[in-house]
Amino acid sequence: METIIKHINALVTTTNEAQPLELIQIPLPELGEHDLLVKVMASGVNPVDAKQRSMAVAAGATRVLGFDGVGEVVGLGEKVADFNLGDRVFYAGQLSRTGSNAEYQLVDARIAARAPETVSVEAAAAMPLTFLTAYELLHDHFNIKMEARAARGKRLLIINGAGGVGSVMIQLAKWLGMEVIASASRPETVAWVEQMGADHVINHRDDYVPLVKSMGLAPVDYLAILHTPEPHIEAAAELIAPFGHIGAIVEPAAPLEVRKMKNKAASLDWEFMFAKTNADFEVASQGKALALLQQLIDSAQITTTLTERVHGLDAETIREAQDRVASGKVMGKLVAIFD
Repeated sequence: METIIKHINALVTTTNEAQPLELIQIPLPELGEHDLLVKVMASGVNPVDAKQRSMAVAAGATRVLGFDGVGEVVGLGEKVADFNLGDRVFYAGQLSRTGSNAEYQLVDARIAARAPETVSVEAAAAMPLTFLTAYELLHDHFNIKMEARAARGKRLLIINGAGGVGSVMIQLAKWLGMEVIASASRPETVAWVEQMGADHVINHRDDYVPLVKSMGLAPVDYLAILHTPEPHIEAAAELIAPFGHIGAIVEPAAPLEVRKMKNKAASLDWEFMFAKTNADFEVASQGKALALLQQLIDSAQITTTLTERVHGLDAETIREAQDRVASGKVMGKLVAIFD
C-alpha cells in the first residue's frame, strides 16, 4: 500500500556522549512487502536501549532506538494478509531497523500481533520484548510446551525475578503449572515477585545454595539467570537437576566456570530475543508468541509488568528513562507514552 508519509520525527543518536539523543526529522524508510506502517503510541524502555545507544555514539552511527512498541496500523505491505488498517498492534522490533522512538515505524508483520484490548497502550508496550525472552527460554530452549499446566510438577529458579523478564517469566511459569523460586534483594522487590506469583523468594546477594537445599527445593529442573551470569553460574551448576537446563540472557564479561555441569549432563542455553530476526530464522514464531500473550492478558492469565511511565518523544526524557532502566533499579517495566 502506498503511503503519503515521507518524513517523520524521531530520536536519533548523536556523537555527543553528554547529549546522546536528538529529535530530528528523518526520511521514512520504504514500506516492504511484509511491513506494517505503525503510528507509534507508546514505547517500552529496556536495558538494550542504553547499551545500543552507547555503541552507536562511540561508533558515530545514526540509530533510532526503541524495541517495544504499540501503535495503530496506518499502512500495509503488499504481502500482509493478517492485519487491517486501524488495527492496534504490539511488537518488539529488530536491531537492524528504525525503532519505536519515533512518530511512525515500519515493522515486519510477522513479528507483530494485535495488542490486548483490556489494558492501556502503555501496559501493552511493557510486555513484548520481555515476554518473548521468557517465552523463548522456556519453549525454545527448555522444550516446554506452551499450554496451560504443561509443566506441572516442574521447578524453576529465577535469578533477578523483579526485572522485566523475571516479572513476566514468573507469571508464564505459573500458567504452565511450575513451582517458582524467584530471587529478590530488597523489601519492595520481594513484595513485587510475590505479587507476580512466586512460590518462594530467596536473596541472590546471599549464599543461597544452602538455603535452597534447606528449604527442600533442590534440585531444580530449570534455572534462569536474568542478570550478570558470573556470580551465579557455579551455584546454578550445584542446584540444577541431572539433565536440567540453565538459561542465561546477559553476555558474560569473563569466561564462565561450566565444568561442574558436565557430570549432571546439564545444558547451558543462551537466549537473545533478536537472534531470530538477525538471522531470518523462524521469524513468524515471534508474532505467534505475542498472539498467545494477547490472549493471556485479555483472559487475565498474565498481568502487565508496567510500573513506571514517562511522557513525550523528547530527547532528555528518553535518555533519562534509558539510564534508569540500565541502572538495574527499575522493578517491572518503564514505558514512554507519546501523547
